[in-house]
Amino acid sequence: MALARYLIGKMLVRDAPDGRAGGRIVETEAYVPGDASGHAYIGETARNRSLFLRRGHAYVYFIYGVHFCVNVSGETPGVGAGVLLRALEPVDGIELMRARRGMRRETDLARGPGRLAQAMAIDRSQDGVDLCSRGPLWLGSAPREEGRIKTSVRIGIRKEAHRPLRFYEAGSPYVSGPPALRA
Repeated sequence: MALARYLIGKMLVRDAPDGRAGGRIVETEAYVPGDASGHAYIGETARNRSLFLRRGHAYVYFIYGVHFCVNVSGETPGVGAGVLLRALEPVDGIELMRARRGMRRETDLARGPGRLAQAMAIDRSQDGVDLCSRGPLWLGSAPREEGRIKTSVRIGIRKEAHRPLRFYEAGSPYVSGPPALRA
């Protein structure tokens, strides 16, 4: 999916009551139409409705009873597909991210989709937000040119995991996953 590659290097910004935080997107994972591992595979439901909005809306869901994750809807209205935001390089509001995560190590603040959501104070209240408009959660242009973008198999799923639909900035210390899938 072109959107998954396109998002690498762009900014994700969260304006929350406790302040602004933002980071460069360094890792994404695409879930295309008809993908058995995607939340849209079963069709539109109350939970996944945001995946069926036009491209550029947030789909936020709770997983494993522990973490929120955020996707960007990726198709035309009525077609369910999205891009999971897997990792950010913290750029703005780093101390706020540290407080939200209860940790100091910058490389671990938003490495992985659950950590990303926690560092950015993303929860179901941002589900359906238009990320292409200024609001509580939005996408911004790249603050600098992205590095070399590579692809790999997807991480943390069982169905269709072999598909090369994970995109990441090669060599970034902020990318998640095993070392062999970060180089």
